[in-house]
Parts: sequence; structure tokens; C-alpha cells
Amino acid sequence: MLPVNDADRTLAAATTDGAASNGAPTLRDRVRSLRLSEKSAGGKGASLPMLLLPWGLCLILGGVAAAFGYYAYAVAPSRVAAGAQADNQGRSGTKDGAAAGVTTDVASSGDVVLEAKGYIIPVHQIQVSPKVAGMLVDVDPRLEEGQVFHEGDILARIEELPYQKDFAHAEKAYASAQKHKEQAIANLASGNATLEGKRDAFTRNRNAPSGVAVSDIVQSSADFTAQEAAVKALEAAIRAAQADEDTAKADLDKAQWNLDNCLIRAPVTGTVLKKSAEKGNIVNPIAFNISASLCDMADLSQLEVDLKIQERDIPRVKKGQDCLAMPEAYANDPDFLKVHPKGYIGKVSRLMPTADRGQGAIPVRVKLDIPKEEEGVYLKPDMGIIVEFLKKKD
Repeated sequence: MLPVNDADRTLAAATTDGAASNGAPTLRDRVRSLRLSEKSAGGKGASLPMLLLPWGLCLILGGVAAAFGYYAYAVAPSRVAAGAQADNQGRSGTKDGAAAGVTTDVASSGDVVLEAKGYIIPVHQIQVSPKVAGMLVDVDPRLEEGQVFHEGDILARIEELPYQKDFAHAEKAYASAQKHKEQAIANLASGNATLEGKRDAFTRNRNAPSGVAVSDIVQSSADFTAQEAAVKALEAAIRAAQADEDTAKADLDKAQWNLDNCLIRAPVTGTVLKKSAEKGNIVNPIAFNISASLCDMADLSQLEVDLKIQERDIPRVKKGQDCLAMPEAYANDPDFLKVHPKGYIGKVSRLMPTADRGQGAIPVRVKLDIPKEEEGVYLKPDMGIIVEFLKKKD
């Protein structure tokens, strides 16, 4: 039994006589009825179900966790894959969820063996740079992004004054070289005439029968030999004058070239993609801290799609393979779909010789067939586009 404290003893002594006389329960009995039994307090008499309850709850929670894990790793992925396959089979145009460089196998849809997202790039993009350095004093007011220029059109003009001065200086140097050459030619003609006279005198003295002193013959021979040397020197002077004239002519041609190239012309027929300089800017094709170009141009009727195909899928892509390309921006545009219900027609133009190690992919280019009247209308550089690679026909 539990120990009885002093308060219990006092209470019991005060009520024992009165309670025992009439047989009613005493206050002590009532207090004892409110206390835990000895078996409950000691825990030795606890029932077996109460002890097994916590372990049962643990087993139930473990089973629920195992069931959720099985569903997440086994059942759910298969259902997602089945749904994706059904979605691929139901699509006829683009796949909105395709990511750059990620390919999706849609061979079950018919002739499409592979699909990938790429970006539009010009086949030839040209940076229009000046051939000479200087300040832009005039720029065509139409030189803005999106404007079309034809080959040879004047786009801008560089300040001409320093090049005009160089040309004038080169022109004078060339004229002086020409005069020196003409003088050398005249001197050679005079020297040749003198040489002929010396030769005749030497021949007469040498062939005279008698009456000519030996000293005269020796003198005429020396004069003739000296004149021959003088003529050779005059011939060398002509060659030097000719070299000086050629150098002056080259300088003049270069000055003329610099002066002519103060006019910046469109090198090709194309559309302005980016304007890099304005009137008053100093442009220099070989500088790094100032503008090196006037603008970027490209022929937007000659476009390609730049894609990255995963290495595991590259055997399905061949050079010359037919493709369909649908711009993401116009996949749901009814006006575009009326003209191109399946997108643009294209062909694989080339597979790049090197792979992208970081992405495990190989760059591929698809050349698109774009009507001339649609140049720059729908397709623009760096736009996203979905390409379907078609199965080769037998």
C-alpha cells in the first residue's frame, strides 16, 4: 500500500469513532477511493494491448510510407510517360514544351523521326565596317534597323579632308617622278648619241692606213670606253627613275583608294539588323575603344535553323534530310497557318564537325526555303522554331 501521510492520520483519528458507530464510509475511505491502485501505479499489471499499441501505430505509418514511395517511383513515372506519348501522337504542329537542345522521339506520329527546338540565324551575316578611319559627317537617314539596302548603295560618308590632302601630295610626287624619268630618258638619248660619235672616231683611228698617231688611237679608245660607262649609268638612272615613278603611282593609287572609301557602301543586298554608329561618331575598323563598324546586315531570305541534337539522337539526322519548321510565334496564328499549315520546308544543310561537350550534343544546321516576298516578314534572327526531322523516303 501507498504510505499514509500525517494529514491522513489526523483525519482518520478525528472521524473513526463517529463513522464506525453507524457503519457509513469514513472520510478516509472516500480519499482512498480517489487514489490509483497499486497495480496501476507500479505498471506491473498493465494490459498487453496497451503495450502493443505504439508498435502497431509505427507499423501502420511505415506501411503507408512504403506505399507512397512505390507509387512515386514506379506507378507515377509510367503514367506520365504514357500521357506524354499520347500527347505527342495527338500533336500535328509544334510542341510548346520543347526546350532548346532537347529532342523528343515522335516516330509514332508517322514520318517524323525526331523533333527539336532551334533558333533562326542568317546564312551570311555581314558586319559593315569602313575601310578607312575617320568621323562620320553624313549618314543616310534611312539607315535604321529593318531597312533594306541594295549592294552598292551609299550608307554613310567619312570626313574626306585629310584624304584629299594625301591624294594631292601623292599626285604631286607622282608628277615629279614622271619628270625625273623623262629627264633620265632624254639624258640617255644624248648619251647614246655621244657614244655613237666616240665609236666612229675610235673606228676611224684604228682603221686608218697611216698618218694617225698612236696616242690619238689610245685617246679615242679611252673616250669610247668612258662613254659606254656613262651610257650604262644613264640606263641605271632610268631604272631608278622608273622605280620612283612606280612607287609614286602606288602612293597615288592608295590615296585615291582611301579617298574613294570615304563613302561607305552596302557590300550586299540585305536588311539592317543593328546600327552601331551615328553621325559625328569616329569609326575605325582596327580600333577597340571606338566604333569599328557602321551596322550589321544580312539577307533575310537566306536563313538557317541552329539546333543542338543530343548525341544519342544524332544517328537519325542525315545531311539532305527533309524537315518541317514551325515558328513558335506563329504556331497558333490562323493567317500564317493558311499559308504554311505545316510550317516552312527545309533540309539539313550540315552537321558541325565538333560536338558540345557541356551539353552532350552536336550542332546541326537546317536550311529553310523562304519565299522572296516573305523576307523579314515572319522569320527573324534568334526567333525560336520547332523542327521536325522527317523519315527518308524510299
